[in-house]
Amino acid sequence: MASLLLLAAALLSSWAQLPAEASSWWSLAMSPVQRPEMFIIGAQPVCSQLPGLSPGQRKLCQLYQEHMAHIGEGAKTGIQECQYQFRQRRWNCSTVDNASVFGRVMQIGSRETAFTYAVSAAGVVNAISRACREGELSTCGCSRTARPKDLPRDWLWGGCGDNVEYGYRFAKEFVDAREREKNFAKGSEEQGRVLMNLQNNEAGRRAVYKMADVACKCHGVSGSCSLKTCWLQLAEFRKVGDQLKEKYDSAAAMRITRKGKLELVNSRFNQPTPEDLVYVDPSPDYCLRNETTGSLGTQGRLCNKTSEGMDGCELMCCGRGYDQFKSVQVERCHCKFHWCCYVKCRKCTQIVDQYVCK
Repeated sequence: MASLLLLAAALLSSWAQLPAEASSWWSLAMSPVQRPEMFIIGAQPVCSQLPGLSPGQRKLCQLYQEHMAHIGEGAKTGIQECQYQFRQRRWNCSTVDNASVFGRVMQIGSRETAFTYAVSAAGVVNAISRACREGELSTCGCSRTARPKDLPRDWLWGGCGDNVEYGYRFAKEFVDAREREKNFAKGSEEQGRVLMNLQNNEAGRRAVYKMADVACKCHGVSGSCSLKTCWLQLAEFRKVGDQLKEKYDSAAAMRITRKGKLELVNSRFNQPTPEDLVYVDPSPDYCLRNETTGSLGTQGRLCNKTSEGMDGCELMCCGRGYDQFKSVQVERCHCKFHWCCYVKCRKCTQIVDQYVCK
């Protein structure tokens, strides 16, 4: 009987940890979501079968089923950008094979977690805004942004712009739903983490919104550009990622007060704006594999022997040393342009030295 009670306690303990594992809407990025034409509109089973949605997000799914595929695409864009920005860091935005996508590392309210929340929220704004412009959503269309005051009077304001206003509003409603439905004690660490997530979600959305700019196209005989048509266009997502990476580097360390507000750990720094990233926990060093924190470690990672940066073997390998091996690389070379009109190249092979962390 005692052994059965111990087993039950262990099971309850493991189940209690499942929310902390945080199966997330990010999991929509890992497997394609069916397009609306593939199921009956209003069919709830589709939303109930999607992994990682909170109750509020599931309700939004039922109301806006045609949006879900684009949310998945936005999450995928965010994950890919995260992996690009951190490709030369100890933590390289690795995904794991479960519904939490990033694993236990997201339980820590670190700078890296802050960036991940921001870039994935930005990805949703980006994807939904474009889907509106492309006529793939019934609830929105081209951007209705007012004509910029500084646009020359003889330039036409029209075309079909990216609907970043709708993308921003919908992403705010959907992405923040998970955080807003949580109810933790005021001033608790859990509430601090919720406020951190909401701040970083907003910073990601604002990055896309603020970086959208006017694009124009010339019209006229032989490219004379006697007339210009202009519209609102999203910035390349790489530029959004670059800006959020800068925000990551200058992220503010925060703590929760008894009144349930985030405040700076060091009051000498400037108060973060809604466009800044914040974090509440120090980052692990990510040097060694740690199942508790979710760190995958850097063993087996490629490093740059000549670099003194984070991609260098000394920092990447955390002082453990590295192994050298030779690899064969095949590249296009001796390319020549032939009239008309193609380029012909040879294939060149070379043996290069590479280094991996011990």
